[in-house]
Amino acid sequence: MARQLSELTGDEREFCAEYHLATLTTTLPNGALHVVPVGFTVDWDNAVVRVICSADSQKALNARQNSEAGICTVDGGRWLSFFGRPHVTTEATAVASAVKAYAARYRDPRPNANRAVIEIAVDRVLGNASPLRQRSGAVIRE
Repeated sequence: MARQLSELTGDEREFCAEYHLATLTTTLPNGALHVVPVGFTVDWDNAVVRVICSADSQKALNARQNSEAGICTVDGGRWLSFFGRPHVTTEATAVASAVKAYAARYRDPRPNANRAVIEIAVDRVLGNASPLRQRSGAVIRE
């Protein structure tokens, strides 16, 4: 069942702060899916998921033309997918803020004078990132 970003549990919010990569899915002009690995951050106050990239990257070009994008992150049986309308910006303050958030979650990104930020206004979330524990070969949600 789809939820809003504000409905995620504390465990799911914590999962979004841990070091996990994700995939960003957009659509190419011919309708084919374009799926690439990315690091991402969540702005809980504004219900936005952000990905830093080069302004001329295929993911940024697609995001400029797409009405929807998705980010999926997974770790074992824990996973979350975020969907919404993408927006690409090269505005200096937005880029600096996204780079700072990325560095806090992952590491300092390589220098890039052509940096852009894909901001996805999250309108629905799927998944469950509650802690899992193993018992006699079965996965049990706590």
